[in-house]
Amino acid sequence: MSDTNTPDIIYTKVDEAPELASASFLPIIQKFAAAAGVSVGTKDISLAGRIIATFPEALTPEQQQSDDLAALGELVKTPQANVIKLPNISASVPQLVAAVKELQAQGFALPDYPETPATDEEKAIRAKYDTIKGSAVNPVLREGNSDRRAAAAVKKFAQDNPHRMGEWVSDSKTRVASMSGNDFRSNEVSATLDAAATAKIVLETASGETVLKDGVSYPAGTVVDATFMSAKALDAFLAEEIEKTKEEGTLFSLHMKATMMKVSDPIIFGHAVKAWLAPVFEQYGEKLDALGVNPNGGLGGLLEKVKDDAEIMAAIEKVTAERPPMYMVDSDRGITNLHVPSDVIIDASMPALIRAGGKGWGPDGREADTNCVIPDNSYAPVYDASIEFFKKNGKLNPATAGTVQNLGLMAQKAEEYGSHPTTFEIPEAGTVKMILDDGTVLHSHSVEAGDIWRSASARKAPIEDWVQLAIARQKATGYRSIFWLDETRAHDAELIKMVKPILEAAGVADKFEIMAPREATIASLETITKGENTIAITGNVLRDYLTDLFPILELATSAKMLSIVKLMNGGGLFETGAGGSAPKHVQQLQQENHLRWDSLGEFCALGESFKFLADQKDNAKARVLGDAVETATQGILDNDRSPSRKVGEPDNRDSHYWFARYWAEALAAQSDDADLAAHFAPIAKALAEGEAAIVSELAAAQGSAADLGGYYHTDPAKTASVMRPSATLNAIIG
Repeated sequence: MSDTNTPDIIYTKVDEAPELASASFLPIIQKFAAAAGVSVGTKDISLAGRIIATFPEALTPEQQQSDDLAALGELVKTPQANVIKLPNISASVPQLVAAVKELQAQGFALPDYPETPATDEEKAIRAKYDTIKGSAVNPVLREGNSDRRAAAAVKKFAQDNPHRMGEWVSDSKTRVASMSGNDFRSNEVSATLDAAATAKIVLETASGETVLKDGVSYPAGTVVDATFMSAKALDAFLAEEIEKTKEEGTLFSLHMKATMMKVSDPIIFGHAVKAWLAPVFEQYGEKLDALGVNPNGGLGGLLEKVKDDAEIMAAIEKVTAERPPMYMVDSDRGITNLHVPSDVIIDASMPALIRAGGKGWGPDGREADTNCVIPDNSYAPVYDASIEFFKKNGKLNPATAGTVQNLGLMAQKAEEYGSHPTTFEIPEAGTVKMILDDGTVLHSHSVEAGDIWRSASARKAPIEDWVQLAIARQKATGYRSIFWLDETRAHDAELIKMVKPILEAAGVADKFEIMAPREATIASLETITKGENTIAITGNVLRDYLTDLFPILELATSAKMLSIVKLMNGGGLFETGAGGSAPKHVQQLQQENHLRWDSLGEFCALGESFKFLADQKDNAKARVLGDAVETATQGILDNDRSPSRKVGEPDNRDSHYWFARYWAEALAAQSDDADLAAHFAPIAKALAEGEAAIVSELAAAQGSAADLGGYYHTDPAKTASVMRPSATLNAIIG
């Protein structure tokens, strides 16, 4: 038996719908794994868990918990790592504040989140909370590059059962709007370091020099970028697009990644809120400041702060009446695109809009053409090219479409997603310089107050690993393979200098193409429209964007993607898909006790994890389990056992019953391991004979409100009661 102190497989404890599903599914996994001598343990990387772990001094010994994220961060650097990583909350400030308030109400004496820290104590508290915000988890765990694709069974099912696609028309008014200059894309500079170096980032102004960041270290061969977005140019762009939207008669929508880009994008989001309510801020700016309004937190927080001020509320209503209609998150509840920065996440919102034929939901509850405002022009061309392609060619046909797989450079906080510690809102006009320890000025920008400056990097070893991964994947598939790199963009030009020699040395340069994102998007859409396949070899942000865009078009969801991270030191990290729709799923469960979350991503990851373990620890039984997982997953698809969206119909818990049954039946039927076959034969028999009772018990649980004991920090006993309502199934699984 394995050492349970170091489980063979780590299954992460996360948030929202994926974590609720785990309450039902994990006991099944542990029951089946134990038969093969495989231990499956958990590590808590949930938002609530990370908050609790960050403030042990404020809590009782019983409330304290270990820093599981830090522990996992060390584990993924070892060959022993075998981690199944479910989607977790990348917290915006409103989400973080809400989680803290919930924990406080549960008796955790946590400090409040200081919106505007004044004292040294408040600044220290804020610094701790800032380590939890945004994408705090993924950069720690992703010590390898990404291989994301639709599993063969999932792709075949999508082709055999094509989902509904919205109709595209050539005269659609939907478009993408981006800044034409003075954004991150146009101001980017990049250099590759010949030797290891330590840098400091300083702001030189008329009043002196301020050190923004010191001691930033880079190994030799690191590609180091710096850029900034002009606040004045951003404001002018937003004001212009609001007016253009009104003239065109479309919906105004802003598409950002305020969860992942946790420093820069909330600031840009705040500029949009101020642009939308510009007359209100001009007239009542001092009063709004006095009320503690922070536009970066969105319209929702602003309206809550001013709700008792009739004069300001009247001014807001007047301005809103003069604005174009806004793209809505929830028109029934009046939740707008600008309400909360984490509500509209570009990699989920843009593919959904494109899949719907370019339509967004307006405040009247109807669909309409939309102005998709994406201020920075770095990746906006992907969405612009997609929209123009479908205007010209009509909607994609999922029944005949090929697939776009993705290999993403993401290891060791590569590119923009690693820029959080080196992103600054400039307090005073001057010059930002990145200065190496030998005195060399690596990068320099003239900036004005309010500009957003940031630096990012990509290390040599992950880049080389990424190219080798691409070479191996192309050889295995023979698919058209494209590096999405723009030779006219500073960072990409540095990568191209590294990519080409590696391909040439391997003798495979003729098997790869290098295209800018706009051209690569068009080429990929043309390829899959013909029913052929392609591999997109991309940087970190495009990895994130494309592994939602193409799966949502091909499969209707990105939650069903197979996501394998081959950790650079030999371990494995298996990700289970996207979590963008998880909040709505939780709301439905709380109201109706129906969870429509689809665990297909977990099924795919589980099979890969078992097979990896078989090689990792020479465990033949684990391979048998993994092969049977694939059979069970195919059974879920072939027999349409995935969750329904509507209350009263089968949900996530039903799919877990069927998965357990198909898994047990596959294990009982296989001939590679007689002991496992004998062990699972009675379990398969019990699951089959208990079908009527189990299905009935699961159905009886639906229809009324479900009490989880919390949203961010649920009560384990209450959650288990909700997610495991079948006494018959529980008796079999234990």
